[in-house]
Amino acid sequence: MIGGSGLQRLLAEGAGDELDVATPFGPTSGPITVGTLEGTPVAFVARHGSGHSVAPHEIPAKANVWALASLGVRAIVSSTAVGGLRPDLPPGSLVVPDQLIDQTRIRSGSDAVRRDTFYGAGVVEHLTFADPFTPSLVRIALDALAGIGETAVSPATTVVIDGPRFSTRAESQWFRSLGGDIVNMTQYPESALAAELGLGYVNLSFVTDTDAGVAAADVDEDAVDASRVFERLSRAQPRIVAAIAAIAAAIPDDVAVSTGIARDAIDAVLALAPRATA
Repeated sequence: MIGGSGLQRLLAEGAGDELDVATPFGPTSGPITVGTLEGTPVAFVARHGSGHSVAPHEIPAKANVWALASLGVRAIVSSTAVGGLRPDLPPGSLVVPDQLIDQTRIRSGSDAVRRDTFYGAGVVEHLTFADPFTPSLVRIALDALAGIGETAVSPATTVVIDGPRFSTRAESQWFRSLGGDIVNMTQYPESALAAELGLGYVNLSFVTDTDAGVAAADVDEDAVDASRVFERLSRAQPRIVAAIAAIAAAIPDDVAVSTGIARDAIDAVLALAPRATA
């Protein structure tokens, strides 16, 4: 589990073991909590760290995904806060996207390898990414949500931007013209990195606002605003946790993903020596 904005903890206080997992790509966003969520074994990391201290463009996605895979995780259920790009996706809507449009530009970080791939330096692997969210897990998630009385919108396309700033009104309108339904800052490269390590990936998006451009600035009371976003996420946290628990419980132990990456290449990445920590 990778928790987004508003989801700093998945398990009850004191439940589970907190692990500091060293990785070849530096530290993770925070400790990884390993335990059980309503009977399902899970490993959880807060994407934005303790107290929402890690900005979207600074998230160590490679470290987070590698750490989870190194612990034996087979599938990632992620949660994200998103802006709605359609008038019929008001705040409070749940979305399970099946497609994304990558509009990020940051490709470098503290390590020399591009942040959106584990491969390079003489190792060439081409990811099959036509379906960035594992189709079987999308279906499982929708059925699980229906089972607890939740209706989630799907199919849906996420437009992913770098952040941390929100969109201009013109950008928001352009994203809708591209076919975007929601806008977010973190679903990429996380989804691609998971696929590169052979992990299933499904996302639960909670609409917190109408982004920009849906209505005039002085009319749209749901236009994006940071304080408004966090206030709505706080109120919705029990609902989001219940939804994640239902999805996790429905994922089979033998979930399998085919992404065009050779198993020996994946194993070689997972065998990389973690960096020493001070």
